[in-house]
Amino acid sequence: MGTLDGRVVLVTGAARGQGEQEARLFAAEGARVVLADVLDDAGATLAKELGEERAVYVHLDVTREDDWAAAVTVARERFGKIDGLVNNAGILRFNELLSTPLEEFQAIVSVNQTGCFLGIRTVAPEIAAAGGGTIVNTASYTGLTGMAGVGAYAASKHAVLGLTRVAALELAAKGIRVNAVCPGAIDTPMSNPEGVDPAATAELYRRLVPLGRIGRPDEVAALALFLTGEDSAYITGQPFVIDGGWLAGVSLF
Repeated sequence: MGTLDGRVVLVTGAARGQGEQEARLFAAEGARVVLADVLDDAGATLAKELGEERAVYVHLDVTREDDWAAAVTVARERFGKIDGLVNNAGILRFNELLSTPLEEFQAIVSVNQTGCFLGIRTVAPEIAAAGGGTIVNTASYTGLTGMAGVGAYAASKHAVLGLTRVAALELAAKGIRVNAVCPGAIDTPMSNPEGVDPAATAELYRRLVPLGRIGRPDEVAALALFLTGEDSAYITGQPFVIDGGWLAGVSLF
């Protein structure tokens, strides 16, 4: 038996990185997974690999209400319900605040913050109708602290934590638990858009991160699985940092 037997979970940003690993793990644990992304080729390929009884791909731009409604329709038609959501889709841009164009700031907020809001607003009624379930939002290490060079991203992830806490309060009576994962440095295409060899940055993470390395997307997926399964049945409204100890403080040794 799998941890998520009988569950139907929609995962955004599921075509690669953390979302892909979450989708793979959830399917392996018995869930039927709605893979949502704007990377259609990669998403469709992953759905085919997982199998049509286990997964379906839908095109979903998380900033568009119509796309969310269409994704819910596909989920209902294929699997009959939705009782889990992982708001994983996000974008990251590196820029100092004073050099950040308004359009760039708004684009980051639109995907990371508004996309999360629309996911909660659209899918929570489906989860309630299914008898309850879970929402896991992807925030960030930077949602709990500051980091130079990613001001717009950090602001959007602080907002995701606010949405998580309010949603947890408002949806508890409907049997819906809402939590957030807060990854630190994770080796994904989003954090390494230029495809720099991880060996080239290994020394940097050895010095910055107490555990001495960059994180893996499958490690974040394991945390999302915990928050989606019954092992976390008495947990809601909480941020869960997964950063190798980075947020703990500064080490001089």
